[in-house]
Amino acid sequence: MNWKNSFSTSIGKKLQMAFTGLFLIVFLIVHCYINAQIFYNDGGTRFNEAAHFMGTNFVIRTVELGLFAFLILHIVQGLLLWSKNRARRSVGYAVSAGNKTSPWYSRSMALLGTLILLFLILHLSKFWGPNRLSQTTGHGELHLYDMMKEEFQTTWVVVVYILGCIALGWHLVHGFYSAFQTLGLGTHKYKGMIKGLGIAFSIIVPLVFAMMPIAFYMQWLN
Repeated sequence: MNWKNSFSTSIGKKLQMAFTGLFLIVFLIVHCYINAQIFYNDGGTRFNEAAHFMGTNFVIRTVELGLFAFLILHIVQGLLLWSKNRARRSVGYAVSAGNKTSPWYSRSMALLGTLILLFLILHLSKFWGPNRLSQTTGHGELHLYDMMKEEFQTTWVVVVYILGCIALGWHLVHGFYSAFQTLGLGTHKYKGMIKGLGIAFSIIVPLVFAMMPIAFYMQWLN
């Protein structure tokens, strides 16, 4: 089996999901750290400084292109795997085993991933897209902190963000450990530790993201 064919098999697709998933986990850590700067409650000074660095650094902007490529690949491969698994079960089970065989969130990765995708589209259209457009057209960076302050006064936007963060949390509960397991790192010796880290990560990161719109909506921040 050559290198190209090895990535077209089910195992190859799972490896792609694992590698892209780990890359996206690293991105979430960086993004979470930057967004958490708003909680200094200094009028957005620290946040805007961090956002300026991320938006003007050549290396970061280059990695950003890779991020979008990995994100698209992750979504496409996830949907392909989901479709293939459904095709294998052309006739449904007479009785569903439910959570006895696997938790609901591990069986709902495609649904959760779709919800996250819709959330990302909203996020990019509200913040990243307008800011990059302004930079590209020579009008400079936008004041992202003030943009968040304004956008997160709209109830439906806040609700969508919170639901997106909840979906992200459940997606990560399964995806975090699954990525390590696919790469052969989820051995019996480290299984408990990786699962524990995955659960902590799946709670802390989405919670930080969710607290952003809540804090602005409740006017806890200047």
